[in-house]
Amino acid sequence: MQGRVLRAGDVAQIRQLIAAHPGWSRWRVSRQLCAQWDWRNGIGAFKDMAARALLLKLQERGLIELPTRRRTPTNRMQRRPGASTHREQGLIVGELPALGPLAVVEISRDAVGRAELAAALAKFHYLGYGGPVGQNVQYTVRTVQGRMLAGAVFGAAAWKCAAREHWIGWSGPQREQGLHLVANQARFLILPWVQVPRLASWILGQVAGRIAQDWQAKYGHRLVLLESFVERGRFAGSSYRAANWIWLGSTQGRSRQDQARKLQVPSKDIYVYELGRRTRQWLCS
Repeated sequence: MQGRVLRAGDVAQIRQLIAAHPGWSRWRVSRQLCAQWDWRNGIGAFKDMAARALLLKLQERGLIELPTRRRTPTNRMQRRPGASTHREQGLIVGELPALGPLAVVEISRDAVGRAELAAALAKFHYLGYGGPVGQNVQYTVRTVQGRMLAGAVFGAAAWKCAAREHWIGWSGPQREQGLHLVANQARFLILPWVQVPRLASWILGQVAGRIAQDWQAKYGHRLVLLESFVERGRFAGSSYRAANWIWLGSTQGRSRQDQARKLQVPSKDIYVYELGRRTRQWLCS
């Protein structure tokens, strides 16, 4: 779970921790668990989000009983500034060079930038947006005047993907060891009033040129591969191909929640982008 192998003794330790501190919040339990396990990311920060996800999974399986939740989960998007007030602006058309210099900015530590991007994704992305989960980096693309044209969010890779595993040559244990080196493009949006040919492929190229360093600076390790799942019938994937992403095949039209193999969802094309040389050899080593 969450990249860790759990044994019976680990679960017993968690039970003892909860029993010994009945007044602790779930957040306090997860932080203390990180401290006991010295569970940190590459820059030394506690992996408390991973710990909280692990605790919830254990509770779902009936292996532990967490303290009562102190706060009722709400829709985070309803509390984001501008989430319901993002207004359309004047149409932007023409060729890419006519836009002038564009700035691609990593904004995951910029509260104002994150709020603006989240509001745009919530209103204009066909999947909506509830905020990032786990490790992530976020980008906005702006003109020199500061006007936002587009945005993208990269986060945790898909846990399993048969076409990806086949292309890499991964065994199950290799996937578990190397998955943190892969990031998934969870959202990519060009605002609907921006109609500029080749802008999408240009953005993909710009992000690919810097995301490994951005991830390293934030989490203490580099990425070696990007992935994206592009809904067939809705998008042709032309921008990914133009930006030299590799098409691996298509999903089978099933959701990760489809344990009974009955739920049908739109099939998606699978694209990957190598961030360096010998990517597959590195991921299999």
